Amino acid sequence: MPSVEVADGARIAYALDGRRDGEPLLLVHGLGADTRGWVMQKRALGRRYRLVMVDNRGVGRSTRPDGPYDLEVMATDALAALDHAGYGSAHVVGASMGGIISQVIAVRHPERVRSLTLACTACRHYSWRKELLSDWADQAQAFGMREYVRRNLEWLVGPRSLRRAWPALAVLGPLAFNVPVGSFVSQIQAILAIEDTLREELTSVAAPTLVLCGSQDVLTTQGDSEEIASLIPDAELAVVRGGAHLFMVEQAGAFNRTVLDFLGQVTSPDRLLATSGAPAAVLG
Repeated sequence: MPSVEVADGARIAYALDGRRDGEPLLLVHGLGADTRGWVMQKRALGRRYRLVMVDNRGVGRSTRPDGPYDLEVMATDALAALDHAGYGSAHVVGASMGGIISQVIAVRHPERVRSLTLACTACRHYSWRKELLSDWADQAQAFGMREYVRRNLEWLVGPRSLRRAWPALAVLGPLAFNVPVGSFVSQIQAILAIEDTLREELTSVAAPTLVLCGSQDVLTTQGDSEEIASLIPDAELAVVRGGAHLFMVEQAGAFNRTVLDFLGQVTSPDRLLATSGAPAAVLG
């Protein structure tokens, strides 16, 4: 797995997959997740695009520097991986915390963004969410990651039975169990430290943008996505009915179709024509 050393000495790992001659698609995942969290997207998105999937600092095969972490720095981490992979710009897809990182990339480095997809994410703090994240950090430190996951499933799967949510939990649960507590806490601290003023800068985003959410996400709600879409000029909003926070795994087929449809509209016509013979798979 390739990696790149960044300014503070951390090494950021990333994985390459998909079509070698496809346009680059930078995938940035959320809190505690690494490249394996895109398992339900790799086949579908990779048939048309070259996937550059980043392990955020502290997780996966990236190094685990001492905190505090900073989402602005994590944005430059992702771009360093993109540079190392040989791409000056890419379509950017960010989920949850990765969606905030992707907002930073789009605002601070607009020339690097061919298009922007923001999934199950937010652009502002609310007191209830800040308190929840702080409590998650406390629980992880006190009880470990396995117990943290057990106590907080309802925030991830929404108001549905665990049986219906099992496909998502079977994929992401074991990954969460193995996240180092220190890295998990440092990532939470980075989320809490990002300024709400970032939302005011979203009006400057010029890249074609898709904002995507699940209708039953109780962590980053449909209202969060509606707000982001209202701030970014000409952003498209798509809501997956019945989807919760892990809808890219639970309802991977709907997620992948929606993202591919959007990317098909913004991919350069000659490149899209060259890859149109390999239709995206529908998963889930």
